[in-house]
Amino acid sequence: MSDLHPAVSSRDHISGDTNAPIVLVEYGDYQCPYCGAAYSAVKAIQKRFGKDVCLVFRNFPLSMHPQAQNAAVVAEFAAKHGKFWEAHDALYEHQRELGAPMYAELVKSLGLSEKDLQSALQNDEFEDRIRADIESGKRSGVNGTPAFYINGEKFDSPGGFQDLEPVIEELLRPTR
Repeated sequence: MSDLHPAVSSRDHISGDTNAPIVLVEYGDYQCPYCGAAYSAVKAIQKRFGKDVCLVFRNFPLSMHPQAQNAAVVAEFAAKHGKFWEAHDALYEHQRELGAPMYAELVKSLGLSEKDLQSALQNDEFEDRIRADIESGKRSGVNGTPAFYINGEKFDSPGGFQDLEPVIEELLRPTR
């Protein structure tokens, strides 16, 4: 198994308490159809296990997906304004509409400036942040998306992300 490098820190996008019994880290690509499918599974895990699971998201846009990088920039732009998870969810929920019109509508719905988003996209404002996530993924053994880590160890299963919930359930059994 591969270990997560670097460990979860305050620079990450975190939903929940990092002291929870389960810290689930996802490396994702907003245009990846498998990540889109995993999004629903992760939401179900969050709903079912509540405070026992902390979710961390790191960007891993794949070059084969032409909107993945810009979607990551939109998410980071929203994060700068304290709205990462709202943008993250909207990007996955509207994955088939990714592109400039959807991004403009999204930032508008979040009360953010379309002009500032355009500037961020044109000036590669979040390139270093996204590149750092990609490099951490490579150091951690990520070679595709979605890639998950449970408590710092790479999650590999023949059933893929569909096996996350039963594995988490089993890991939580001693704590319940």
